[in-house]
Amino acid sequence: MTGSGGSTRRERQRPVELIAMALIVGVFVGVVVLLGSRSPTVSVIFAGIAFIVTLLLLAMLALIASGSPTYGDRPVLHPPEDDPPHE
Repeated sequence: MTGSGGSTRRERQRPVELIAMALIVGVFVGVVVLLGSRSPTVSVIFAGIAFIVTLLLLAMLALIASGSPTYGDRPVLHPPEDDPPHE
């Protein structure tokens, strides 16, 4: 069962965890708005917006914490100093 490139079960479950956390936040916001406004339409709209925003923020935080290589003080898009510039 290691045909998926050697990734662990934890690594494969990570996207499901992010979606579940965003879903929980969306449902919570939807319930709070429903209790405050008594309008199911507004509640669904706010729940959807909260789900999307939370999912985007969690995905960006996961990208930041993924352990990408560091490049020191130089910008990432600049070529290294020892390589000649391409023309």
